[in-house]
Amino acid sequence: MSERLIGVEVAYATPEQQVVIAVNVPDHATAESAINASAILCRFPDIDKAALNIGIFGSACKLEQPLKQGDRVEIYRPLVHDPKEARRQRAAK
Repeated sequence: MSERLIGVEVAYATPEQQVVIAVNVPDHATAESAINASAILCRFPDIDKAALNIGIFGSACKLEQPLKQGDRVEIYRPLVHDPKEARRQRAAK
């Protein structure tokens, strides 16, 4: 009996481009296994695998999060500016 596969997407965006890669992974695969299957870390070597911040459809999750059919794993870039500090600076002007 063959293992059931599910279709998920892995997404990453830079200021210049957005990439969404569709992959098929085994049922109940983790977010980390989908990221590995997408080879997105090879395509974007600037992504720090040790400090990955990810989510599924905008909700933060861990690499160990099991996936369901149709999930989109999103890899988030680190913030350039702290939003609270940026608001304080705008308010001070």
